[in-house]
Amino acid sequence: MSRSSSRTSLAVVGAATALAVLTACGGSGDDTSAAGSDGKPVSITFWGWTKGSKEVVDAFNASHTNVKVVYEEIPSGNAGGYAKISNAVKAGNAPDLVSIEYPQLPEYVSQGALQDIGQYFTEDIRKKLLPQAVELTTLGGKNWAVPFDASPQSFYYRKDLFAKYGVEVPKTWDDFRKAAEKVKKADKKARIGTFFPDDPTTFQAMAWQAGAQWYKPEGDTWKVNTTDAATDKVADYWQGLLDDDLIRANASFSPEWTNSLKNGGTVGYLGAAWGAGVLKGTLPEQSGKWAVAPMPSWDGKPASGMLGGSTFAVTKDSKKAEAAVEFATWMSTTPEGIKARIESGTSSAFPAAASLRPVAKKAFDADFYGGEDIYRVFEDAATSIGPDWSWGPTTGTTNTTMKDQFGKVASGGTTVKEAVKAGHDATVAELKKRGLKVEDAG
Repeated sequence: MSRSSSRTSLAVVGAATALAVLTACGGSGDDTSAAGSDGKPVSITFWGWTKGSKEVVDAFNASHTNVKVVYEEIPSGNAGGYAKISNAVKAGNAPDLVSIEYPQLPEYVSQGALQDIGQYFTEDIRKKLLPQAVELTTLGGKNWAVPFDASPQSFYYRKDLFAKYGVEVPKTWDDFRKAAEKVKKADKKARIGTFFPDDPTTFQAMAWQAGAQWYKPEGDTWKVNTTDAATDKVADYWQGLLDDDLIRANASFSPEWTNSLKNGGTVGYLGAAWGAGVLKGTLPEQSGKWAVAPMPSWDGKPASGMLGGSTFAVTKDSKKAEAAVEFATWMSTTPEGIKARIESGTSSAFPAAASLRPVAKKAFDADFYGGEDIYRVFEDAATSIGPDWSWGPTTGTTNTTMKDQFGKVASGGTTVKEAVKAGHDATVAELKKRGLKVEDAG
């Protein structure tokens, strides 16, 4: 992101101070060389779920003789992948390398589940990557993962149905609501988008875009505030859309959500850069009917949060850290690695290595989007990512609580705002339970 991440998440770096005391429990890499001493290739295990991972592993194994990768696809993090990783670490049988998104990384570090890879994650590697992406993976002055991609928000929409219904692409959230009303009026069974009760990260990206700052590290204290004006504005907005039946409430990537996209019951998707590949892989029969636009913003000016984004981390007990980092680096910083992933046809990853964006753009078949330069949309969105968002070391607790509460929102059992407050209270309690200093600003 050259400029694209110059503002991505500078505040996250501040988390290093509050996490410094915790990172001492992490492991340290073994000195095992990437090539086996017996001349045989080092075999490493890798768990992940991101699109194109198998194709990347196959390409690496076909082109390398010193390291061989055994890949296991696991559920996406929020769908059970993180629980599987955590359980494996506790049981002492974790793989060497795992996919972890930026929001979850501080928690895994604070729990001592990962090892510092600084001796292998050299300056030559770091300088290929966006500095801010490297900072996202640097906590307590140590390097905990190899950044892979960034994930600015984007709005995907059915351009054929928007044209049919006379709906203009919304530039503001006020426009989005009006567009939602127009879609419903044109087809009483159609909706412009979806509230995902199982995925609080989407809501968090919306709050980030609005200027919220839920976790703020100040010295050795975490300042937690999820009831600020920006968050309340977002919560009230989505509550209004739900109350007026202007959007759906389906679990993300569920059969219900997918079927509604296939039958035109849902004509838009508020996602991230990686969502382009998801839609393309899910709806091949709708090639040419979709387009990508910037996220609506509150004032019409470009603004974005970051929804997800992946890193590759070495688990604490791995004795093959050097080989694992070699593979992770190849995936993240080489044209061959990016090309193998994107050409799978299912990934639209936006590389953290800015020099590889042209490779990704060329490898991605944009026919599904009518030949649109979707990477230009992503690049522009990335430049507008708010700089003041930090992730805390108890993201799992926050998200689990919010997910449980969001599940009750559609039925009227609670409200979006109350669900966010429940996440806030659980976060503060968990931070205190872990012996961390907390300033409850909520």
